[in-house]
Amino acid sequence: MSIKHISLLIVDDHPVVLEGMKALLSDNESVTVKACCHDGESALRFLAENNIDVILLDINLPDISGIDLCKQIKQLHPHIHIIGISNYNERSMITKMLQNGANGYVLKNASAEEIINAIQSVVNKKLYFSPEVQQSLFEAALHDPMNLPKLTRREQEVLRCIAEGKTTVEIGETLFISPHTVETHRRNLMQKFEVSNAAALIRVATQYQLI
Repeated sequence: MSIKHISLLIVDDHPVVLEGMKALLSDNESVTVKACCHDGESALRFLAENNIDVILLDINLPDISGIDLCKQIKQLHPHIHIIGISNYNERSMITKMLQNGANGYVLKNASAEEIINAIQSVVNKKLYFSPEVQQSLFEAALHDPMNLPKLTRREQEVLRCIAEGKTTVEIGETLFISPHTVETHRRNLMQKFEVSNAAALIRVATQYQLI
C-alpha cells in the first residue's frame, strides 16, 4: 500500500551519508526529508519543535550512542518510528536497538527501494530488516542456548559416545544398557535435533558446542 506524506528525519554525522540518503529519497513522493542532524543533541532539539513520522538513526554518533538515543527518543516521542542505520551487521547492536524500541534496521549500502520499503513498513507498524540483517538474526537464533534441545543425562552420554564413533553395542557396554535402549536414545536424539542420521547429529551437536 502506498503511503503519502511521510515526514523523515535523518540523524548521521557523516555528510556524505546524509547527502547520499537525501539523494536516494529525493525522487520519492511519499517521503519528505524534513531535516538532517549530525548528532543526538541537535536531533532532540529538532524533535522538541517538529512532528516527525520516521527517523533514520545512525548507530554511531559523536555525542551519544545511537542505541541510547533511540531509547531517549522513544521515551519522549513514542509515536515516532525509528530505523537504525549502520555499516555493521552485528547481532548485539541489532538486538540492543530492538530492545530500545527501534522498528527496523538497515545497512547503509541499502538501495533507495529498500529504504522506502523499510520506511513504509514501519509506518504500517511492521518491523523491517535488511536481508543481511535477517540472516544474521537467523544464524544467531540457531546458536541461541535458549533454542537448545533439552537432553536427559543419559541422552548426553549416548551423544558423546556417538561422537566418539562407538557402535550401538559398544555404547551399550560402556553405559551398561541394552542395544535396544541405545537405539531408542539415538532415535530420540535425532528427533530432538531434527536430523536423519548420525553424521548430521554430530554436526549439529558440534555447532551447539555440546560435544
